[in-house]
Amino acid sequence: MPTYLITYHGGGGPPASAEAREQMMAAFGAWAASVGDHMIDPGAPLGAAKTVSPEGVSDSGPGGYSLISADDLDAAAGLVKNHPFVGRGGSLQVSEAVAP
Repeated sequence: MPTYLITYHGGGGPPASAEAREQMMAAFGAWAASVGDHMIDPGAPLGAAKTVSPEGVSDSGPGGYSLISADDLDAAAGLVKNHPFVGRGGSLQVSEAVAP
């Protein structure tokens, strides 16, 4: 079964209050549980990033990642369509890891 990299974009960053962070983590935990055996690595938030391109260097990048397995790209996208990060205004990019 192929592996898919889920990268998190936007979403406004983590909530300021401890209670809101706990709710966010509980929602993520519920989503991760719903994915079941498809979860390879729940991932982690990412810190500062630099994107290097022919135009130069910019301060941008994904805010986090997860790894899941699925039969195909559509199935992988289906596994993340109800992700709580999307509900907070963020977007998720689903990319297939291609074996050499």
